[in-house]
Amino acid sequence: MQVNISGHHVDVTDALNDYIGQKLERLERHFDQIGNVQITLSVEKQRQKAEASLNIKGAQIHADYEHEDLYAAIDLMADKLDRQLLKHKEKTVDRMHGNSR
Repeated sequence: MQVNISGHHVDVTDALNDYIGQKLERLERHFDQIGNVQITLSVEKQRQKAEASLNIKGAQIHADYEHEDLYAAIDLMADKLDRQLLKHKEKTVDRMHGNSR
């Protein structure tokens, strides 16, 4: 998995890189076919925003979240990505087994 992290009006520190890496490990445990991840961190006045876009086989998943704390925004964005990734995985498994929702 290739991870690209960029910041808009925020410096991406080593601590932020490590924290995002820990959160993305959880995604890799659930779905191992993640190709590219683009993460953008931004600050606008008092709102901290974390956005992510995942390229996986057969789809592209996007999630973003705003919060007053950047680390909380990253947590909630990772949770949203996790839910979407699991939903996509369930759909593909159901299609392979011939089930329809």
